[in-house]
Parts: sequence; C-alpha cells; structure tokens
Amino acid sequence: MAADARGGPRRPPIERVRERLRASEGEAVAAAVPRGYQRLGRVLLLRLPGTLRPHFAAIGRAWQAELGVEAVLSQVGPVSGELREPAVERIAGGSTETEVREHGVRWRFDAARLMFAAGNRFERRRAAELVGPGEHVVDLFAGIGYFSIPIARAVPSARVLAVEKNPVAFRYLTENVARNGVAERVACVLGDNRRAALPAAAADRVFLGYLPDATPWLDRAIQLLRPAGGWVHVHTVVDARGAIDSAIARVAAATADLGAALPRRPVARAVKPYGPGRTHVVVDARLAPA
Repeated sequence: MAADARGGPRRPPIERVRERLRASEGEAVAAAVPRGYQRLGRVLLLRLPGTLRPHFAAIGRAWQAELGVEAVLSQVGPVSGELREPAVERIAGGSTETEVREHGVRWRFDAARLMFAAGNRFERRRAAELVGPGEHVVDLFAGIGYFSIPIARAVPSARVLAVEKNPVAFRYLTENVARNGVAERVACVLGDNRRAALPAAAADRVFLGYLPDATPWLDRAIQLLRPAGGWVHVHTVVDARGAIDSAIARVAAATADLGAALPRRPVARAVKPYGPGRTHVVVDARLAPA
C-alpha cells in the first residue's frame, strides 16, 4: 500500500478531499461530500446533493487535485430521452473527452454528452461470449460500440451491423471501431433503427440494449432475424422483487403479441440496480417463426 506524506498508509481519496475542503469550505461542507465517485479515464463523475451547489467548484478542484483528472462532472439529473443523454454539469477542469479501457477495448467519448455505465462491465464481456463463429449480428442501440466492438474483437469471423441514432455517439462509434482494429467486421449505420434501411431476414442475433425497456423494438428485431429464427437479447427494467421472472414474462408476452414463438423458456440475468427498488435485467430469448 502506498504511503502518504506523513509516512503512514495512503488514505482513501475521500479523506484527502475532505481535508482540503475543511481548510477552504469548513467542516460541515467537508462532511457532506459523498464518498462515491465514478472515474471515466481522465474524467471524474460525482453525485453531489443540491445543498452543496455553492461549493461545487471547490469540491471539483479538490477531487481534481487528489486524483489528477482533467475534468470533474456532477450529475444534476437523470439520463433522459431516446438518445440517453446524461444531465451533468462540469464543476472543474477543461476537456470532458476521455478514454476508458476495459477487457482490452478502448472506448473514447465525451463524458459530458454521452453515458458510460460502469455497471454494465460484465454484460459487455458476456455479449462477446454469446456470439458464435460466422454469425451475423445486429446491434440496434450501438452507442459508442459497447457490444459491437467486444463481439468483433472476440469473434473475428462474425459480422456486426451497428446502428446508432445519436450523431455524437455515432461519431465516436466509427472512431472506436477503427481504433480497435475491427472496421472490416463492423458496419456502422447512422439513423433511427425503426426506419433505417437494414437487411431483413439476415441476422442470427439481435441486441436490444436500450433502457428502461427495449421490448417495443422486438418487432423490428423479428424482422431482422433469419426465417429460421435466432436470438434476441432484450434489456429492460423491472421491480427488484421477482425481477428475473418479471422480465421473462414481459418479453414472452411481447413476443406472443407479435406472433413469434419461443421454442424454449428464455433465460435472464440481473445486470445492476436501477434506482430504488428497480433492477436492470437482460433476457436472452431464442425466437422462431410462429
């Protein structure tokens, strides 16, 4: 363990930050600063209560000094809209463009304009493990390449069609595809996946990574699957109690309404908590023609 200037074990970042703030803002402010933070490469993301707003700049500078990041952001509202845009405020530093490395993948993005959910780390890796050799995969909510790039890296014979509506995310998607050396395996499409010209009846697998609920896009996914059927991976948010069964029931009901069949019971896994009493779940379902 590293030592601090006093010769003892290096203290946690929050303790060092609070010590700085005691000197400049007082004990009450220092004690009120939450412990948690999310580091996104050169950018730090905090969740600060509104009562600390007069001290945001000082808090940002303290974190910046202790962790050596380029910029500090405070989340001021929920992620909203179909483009999943974060509501954040820069409270210290300059550029909010950053790069995150995970499982050998390099993702570059603007943390003030695009979200990157650290809680989806395992799911990004799992997506790559699901795809078989030679599969044709469609990622309908590609973002900056969350699923598309790990899949293309892990399965060189697979071909991925990555569709993204947000022009900012799309720019980073194309850059990240090139940066990770998979441009020959990932075709990027800018547009709304409900109207974009995508090849029908050609996919072995479709990823629907949209929250809070991707089931409204099951119809589109079914159109893209091969006539013999294929896999869909549907992300949704349900009550934490009975989350797995609830998510499976939701996908099964939507599938039945669309006239498709489930040859076997879907499987599901909890990805992460999603607010009080809610859970983000992904459902893996094999669909077949009715």
